[in-house]
Amino acid sequence: MKISLFTTIALLCFLNITVAQNYKFGKVSEKELLQKEHPTNPTADAAVLYRETKTDFQYTEDSGWYMVTDYFERVKIYTKEGFERANATINLYKDDKEDKLLNLKGYTYYIGEDGKVQEVKLKSDGIFEEETSKFLTQTKITMPDVREGCIIEYKYTINSPFIFNIDEFRFQETIPVEKVKVLFTTPEYFVYKTHQRGWVPYKVDSETRERTMSFRQTEQMDTRTFGKGIQQTETREIKFKEDTYTVELDNVPALQEEAFVGNLDNYTTALQFEMSYIDIPGVPLKTYATTWEDVSKSIYRIDDFGAELKRNNYFENDIDALLSGATKPEEKVGKIFSYVLNKMNWNGFNSFYTYEGVKTAYKKGSGNVADINLMLVAMLRHANLEANPVLVSTKEHGIPLFPTRNGFNYVIAAVDLPQGTLLLDATNKDAEIGVLKSNILNWQGRVIKKDGTSGWVSLSSIVPAVKSAMVNVEIKPDMSVAGKAQSRFTGNYAFQYRTEFKGLNEDAQRKAIEKNNNQAELSNLHFENLTTLGQPVSLEYDFEALDAVEDVAGKLYFSPMTFMATKETPFKSETREYPIDYGYPMKNRYIINIALPDGFKVESLPENAVFNLSENTGSYRYLISQVGNKLQLSVEFAINKSLIAAEEYESLKKFYELLIAKENEKVVLSRS
Repeated sequence: MKISLFTTIALLCFLNITVAQNYKFGKVSEKELLQKEHPTNPTADAAVLYRETKTDFQYTEDSGWYMVTDYFERVKIYTKEGFERANATINLYKDDKEDKLLNLKGYTYYIGEDGKVQEVKLKSDGIFEEETSKFLTQTKITMPDVREGCIIEYKYTINSPFIFNIDEFRFQETIPVEKVKVLFTTPEYFVYKTHQRGWVPYKVDSETRERTMSFRQTEQMDTRTFGKGIQQTETREIKFKEDTYTVELDNVPALQEEAFVGNLDNYTTALQFEMSYIDIPGVPLKTYATTWEDVSKSIYRIDDFGAELKRNNYFENDIDALLSGATKPEEKVGKIFSYVLNKMNWNGFNSFYTYEGVKTAYKKGSGNVADINLMLVAMLRHANLEANPVLVSTKEHGIPLFPTRNGFNYVIAAVDLPQGTLLLDATNKDAEIGVLKSNILNWQGRVIKKDGTSGWVSLSSIVPAVKSAMVNVEIKPDMSVAGKAQSRFTGNYAFQYRTEFKGLNEDAQRKAIEKNNNQAELSNLHFENLTTLGQPVSLEYDFEALDAVEDVAGKLYFSPMTFMATKETPFKSETREYPIDYGYPMKNRYIINIALPDGFKVESLPENAVFNLSENTGSYRYLISQVGNKLQLSVEFAINKSLIAAEEYESLKKFYELLIAKENEKVVLSRS
């Protein structure tokens, strides 16, 4: 009897919870609003309480077949850091036809001072439209009256004629997702493949049902009978089968932000549909199972791409004069790249299609990504260099899972030189040859050659980022250390320093660098070549670090790397689900000279050490010696691959543990 009673109570509790969890728009519960933290992830700043996407197909005589997608999302915001989740972006595509956004509604809910649920409606002042390219407009919403503990929800419908290009359905975010549901219903005439990705397992259920659709059709009546053409409209019904694909997931864990993850969105759990073929009765079967070669050739044939590459009459005289006397390929590349960087200004729009065309862009001195980089390719070809455009998907755009034009949204230039293929992007004033912005270091690009053939090319830099530092250190009587550091940066390091520091005054530069230098106080800070491309960025400064030396019973203990020692590992998780993405290979070199204080001698030094990651992935070398009244330390750290597989995580984690232990070992000085 006790077991039976307990079971009954448990069942009633379960049913009560089920009933209380209402996923209809506008049915936010007081219990949800009063929740202070997420039950399974207490550190979460926000959580998706419910996300639902329903897609089906409709037909009209005027529009033909089109997709109707209803989207609904409810989000709980726990902290101020979660306020960004009250913003959303809706992509609307356009060509000769365009997507239509309908029935956009949104509310913010919170508990008022009177203890009652308050609701604030999304109004027009929280809705913004932005044209991001010739083919994409974004509607951005900012929910009103957002505060800690509130819930926001919004819904909308998109009518889309683009039945071949379907945005992926996301099931995972960097915050918990409590429940997500997708229903994708397609008529039997349209057959899609499904592509699943991510490490959270899920099942795609499918079922087939019969559907009856009514639509209006207008016909021209026979003029021989009536003497004059008369239009007649009638309603017709057709019966066909529908395939419905359903995915439901509960309690999807948040994607974990980890060091050197690259583009975290590439590893999110998601589903995408690819059109395979169309089979309409009475119409020949049409297949769409294309290859990447098909995609590349179709893009090349488009006037706003391939035809623009063939134009050169607008720059011939300028480039011929520019290259007068230049014979080496490297010299030609440098001159042309610098010329385009200085002449052209990027208007902020991404695309692999030109907007106004390269000739107009050249005259205006500005254009979108394709205007500038296709122009660069054409100039390089004019100089008899082997140059080609490379299609790229930026990190925010994701990785193309299957052959489709929509998989790309950016284009750069590739030029073949004896030392290898160099990738160029002339939209960034801080760029150098072979150095790309971080948001386009996204796996691989698709290089398209003159004959329309194509292939994959790694977007990772073949040029390592190098930091070389010379440091002179003095131990002062108050046990602080002081000295002078001189550093030189090349490759992506130089690019990062230019991007971050060239717009700051000296005081702001000093404060920014001090944040990364373990409590060292800096002075007399000076940069060189922050605005001079093609030259290493140089930085020098004086420093003083307090508490760098410990005096224990008359003996002095200190790390010879002082404030430059690595204090903690970036890899804290026990396991890793996704690769380690450094973005580019790197080398850090330090030569540190330490003057011994008067009256002290070396009692012990850290041991020299060399250790390596397998397959030439990385290396670390630590060599210390005494030369007269000085210590000289040489440290070299190298990561030779930009992308390291998750299977190597344990080895990499151990590598960093050894590195940190070595850099924090102490020199011991005793009185002489």
